[in-house]
Amino acid sequence: MTYIGENTGALAANLRTLCDQHGSVAAVCRKINVNRQQFNKYLSGVHVPSAANIRIIANYFGLSVPILFSDPEEFRTLVDGNFFHAMTTARQLPEFSRFISNMIVENNSQDNEIAGIYDRYQFSSIYKGFVLKSAFCIYRNREFLQHYYVERFPSFDTPRKTEYIFKYYGFCFPLADRLFTADFEGIQCNELTFGVYAQVKRNAKRFMFGISSGIAANVFRQPYSTKVALHYRGPGLLRREHLKALTVMDRNDPAIPREALQYLGDGLDMIQM
Repeated sequence: MTYIGENTGALAANLRTLCDQHGSVAAVCRKINVNRQQFNKYLSGVHVPSAANIRIIANYFGLSVPILFSDPEEFRTLVDGNFFHAMTTARQLPEFSRFISNMIVENNSQDNEIAGIYDRYQFSSIYKGFVLKSAFCIYRNREFLQHYYVERFPSFDTPRKTEYIFKYYGFCFPLADRLFTADFEGIQCNELTFGVYAQVKRNAKRFMFGISSGIAANVFRQPYSTKVALHYRGPGLLRREHLKALTVMDRNDPAIPREALQYLGDGLDMIQM
């Protein structure tokens, strides 16, 4: 334990503040299974908790160990501002528990509704003003839903020639009628992308609309955030015929589904850093 000397007084003051916020000292001692007499020595600044006990105390209050030893005035500002209380409350919500469960526990409830092949539409961050059509696939791999998608960009000088290809691989997490995705680019291996989507259940053509944000590990590809439309094409995995149609399209191209174009708008709200 390296938090000694003048930090002992800070810890004592911060523990008193926390006990005031969480009820009686006796109740706190029962919860963390620490002797009341020993805990009183912590409150008075006579003793500093052992490394094991300080971790127990920090975990109980949902804080990191360094924060427990921070300046008492700054600490009280955080506590009085309910920043810690807000996270404690969030952890106790059933919605939070369900979210965590869906992240790590097998979930078959929505597989039949969302697994399969999609056309993916978004405004391109490379070809400004054009709509990028890529191929997106959701599938089950053991206990997880996973996805991958492929982007192909034509050459500026020779449109029939493919200039760039990007392939993304990741995980899908269905939760509360939404689909959360996290993936990485597998060719250059320098970009992480995150998305959240919702199904349009009033439309029999099966669309999902959402937002995708990505950031590369270098300055050659700018961070971006943009609307994305997913149009369901059928079950299975991507095949060669799905990849042949991948390109960038003029936003007036009639091949773009009307519903997708209405959702995407004119692309002016695409955020780039």
